Amino acid sequence: MISRIKFLTPILVLSLLTTTAQKLKKADKTTLSNLQTHIRFLADPRLEGRRTGTVGEKAASDYISSALAQAGIQPRGDNNGWLQAFDIDQGRMVSSDAYFVVNDHPLMLDKEYFPLTISPEGTITGSPAIALQESGVPWFLDLKDLVDAHPNDVHFDLAAAIWLKAAACAKKGATALILYNSSRTADHLGYDPKDKQKPAAIPIIYITREAKRKYLKDESASIDIRLRVDFAEKKRTGHNVVGFLNNGAASTVVIGAHYDHLGHGEDGNTLYQGKDSVTYNGADDNASGVAGMIELARLLATSKLKANNYLFVAFSGEEQGLFGSKYLVEHSPVELKKLNYMINLDMIGRLNDSSHALTLGGFGTSPAWGEICNSLKEKKEFSLHMDSSGTGPSDHTSFYLKEIPVLFFFTGAHADYHMPGDNYEKINYPGELQVIKFVYDIVETANTRGRFAFTKTRETMTGEMPRFSVTLGILPDYAFNGSGVRADGVSQGRPAEKAGLRPGDVIVQLGSYPVNTLENYMQALGQFRKGDKTTVRYRRGADTLESPIQF
Repeated sequence: MISRIKFLTPILVLSLLTTTAQKLKKADKTTLSNLQTHIRFLADPRLEGRRTGTVGEKAASDYISSALAQAGIQPRGDNNGWLQAFDIDQGRMVSSDAYFVVNDHPLMLDKEYFPLTISPEGTITGSPAIALQESGVPWFLDLKDLVDAHPNDVHFDLAAAIWLKAAACAKKGATALILYNSSRTADHLGYDPKDKQKPAAIPIIYITREAKRKYLKDESASIDIRLRVDFAEKKRTGHNVVGFLNNGAASTVVIGAHYDHLGHGEDGNTLYQGKDSVTYNGADDNASGVAGMIELARLLATSKLKANNYLFVAFSGEEQGLFGSKYLVEHSPVELKKLNYMINLDMIGRLNDSSHALTLGGFGTSPAWGEICNSLKEKKEFSLHMDSSGTGPSDHTSFYLKEIPVLFFFTGAHADYHMPGDNYEKINYPGELQVIKFVYDIVETANTRGRFAFTKTRETMTGEMPRFSVTLGILPDYAFNGSGVRADGVSQGRPAEKAGLRPGDVIVQLGSYPVNTLENYMQALGQFRKGDKTTVRYRRGADTLESPIQF
């Protein structure tokens, strides 16, 4: 039965919706039809996964702007338009001015050579021989001895060893260090644009095994070397869509949902293991939330709920680290002190018809949430899973960190999360309609309660990340764009604090599992159970440290 539902055809979906709609009131039929229209457009493959800063993002933002305008919402972005632009720092890319020439043969970047990201910029010339190490010219270093001495040692930091080698060579007169690896043991070196470690003393170039054979056969011969290491900052511009419903009230409620998704997986934050290029349509994540936000805007624009103004925001850059929401709270079109509370809709399209489970995150960020939900218990049609924490891997975190009460709606994880199968025909449209009606009931009940008090909660992860049974006790910096996971906060009495971690430390390895992104950090945590002992490796400034840890 599950597999049959999983592969429902569009015709069957329409048939089910028609059957359901026959039992609904006219207003609900309109909302149901609109939800399907919104999600089908936003999750269309022609939008190519709505990756931040792409043509697909623009097509989605145009659609959302138009839908909000039709609902009677006014633009509140930059220069009185719908969009609020922000930059995503993608790290340092090798500049087009960089080059590496051996005996008048220019080597191809990435295919035959690359500079290490710890390499300082500079232009170097010289005529060294591989077998000689003379002052005033580039030196060569075969990595064979280093990698062979640590074949399966997950605790060995090759980059750190190279940094030390470069420092020692510079003291002896080397002007650059050219690396190659003649060993059968892989070195796993590559260009990491987000690596922001302390620069080495001299430029460092890595050449491939094939390039070494082709251009550097004779290790005793002098070689004319010309190289230039040059980097350029690479940024991508994302756009929040911002609309405002002005009721002339003293306070404003934010209702938001992120509309960006994974594109073709260019940012490496997918769970797909195949080798083919695929498009991630992101119907549940998070066309479902955006569709819900648009419909709430339409309903509130014609409602009598005038005690608050409403700021509707479709965030971009969420998948890269909450960039859009973090930018908005720093450049809010409404003063933060006038924001009453924030509602975040993220993945609300897969309500399970059997369990009817709906997660409410941020439940503990204000006493008002408990009072409101208790008053609605007769009307609710869900099995509510309450998570008190105001933090998690979605945009409400940015508001919570500004001490604004939040409430996060989420219908649960599923096998299509960050996979190419997250398509519009798998959305439970009648279920999402129920979620939207419940959110509206909450907003309606909140209308008469004035300003909400803010309550600080425990800091934890919640929602759509992979499940795990242990925690390190850090609050990740979701906007950190370097390699690893940066601790924005460290919880008292938890394993991280006991291991000596501090805010600002960047976790790069947990046990034998390298940590490059927030997702593989979560996956690494999933390998441990309570009582397990391991080690945590982390960067603190220019230093790489390691501490024992017990969960």
